Amino acid sequence: MRNKVLYISAFLFIGLILFQACSNEQELNYQRYFVNGKGLYEKNCQNCHGAEGEGLGRLYPPLTDTVSLSKNKSILACIIKNGLSEKADAHDVSYETEMPGNASLPDIDIAQIIVYVTNSFGNKQGFYDQMEVTSDLKGCD
Repeated sequence: MRNKVLYISAFLFIGLILFQACSNEQELNYQRYFVNGKGLYEKNCQNCHGAEGEGLGRLYPPLTDTVSLSKNKSILACIIKNGLSEKADAHDVSYETEMPGNASLPDIDIAQIIVYVTNSFGNKQGFYDQMEVTSDLKGCD
């Protein structure tokens, strides 16, 4: 009986460690993307969208509109890669300044920028990986 309890306890302990290890890997990937995305945002996006995602007056939209970002998440990769020449709405304000694309950014960098933007400035939209970017970019016009 005592051995049976020890085996069950050991099995449960090992199962808990394996479960925790899987969760930690996902969290580590999120953290890597977020930290790298912050640096990429600062280098490529911050001049127009601001250090706090506040935008630039009536020229460039803020990145604080969680509803708009969530609704357009599947086209964010296309906007970052190819730019945007049509109007953009944020917080019920229209912005018509053209956003230049950054065609030289690899998919992984775009994914990291999206993770940073969609999880900063009051946004909490979770993980978005390189494979999702690659898939979304195939749907760009």
